[in-house]
Amino acid sequence: MDTALKVAFATTDMETVNQHFGSSQSFAIYAVDLEQSALLEVAQFGELSQDGNEDKLSVKIDLLNGCAAVYCQAIGGSAINQLIQKNIQPIKVHEGSKIKDLLLDLQNEIKAGPSSWLAKAINQQKSPDRFAKMEDEGWDE
Repeated sequence: MDTALKVAFATTDMETVNQHFGSSQSFAIYAVDLEQSALLEVAQFGELSQDGNEDKLSVKIDLLNGCAAVYCQAIGGSAINQLIQKNIQPIKVHEGSKIKDLLLDLQNEIKAGPSSWLAKAINQQKSPDRFAKMEDEGWDE
């Protein structure tokens, strides 16, 4: 799965998306490509309240570095902005959405022709160091 995308799910039961991003107790992080998906890691944070405290966001966003998207039940505006700056697409889903179904939907979208955020994530995965390569080749504005 060398070219797999990493995606995260805000979950407590590892089967459904059932958490708000900011107060999520854990994330299940998967690698997904056209044919398969695999659980890479589970990050646990313990119980957090929805208190508007921005400090807890940075730890979560840092953990998601390299992920193309994070699926959650709800998310605040500040978290959305911080994720977008890190090229992580926040995706709100209905409570109880099954992770296995969301992974299958993502694979089907990749096959059928990805949406704009997904196409961008795929292109970044293919060549994350494209600017360094351009510089090495002597490219200049």
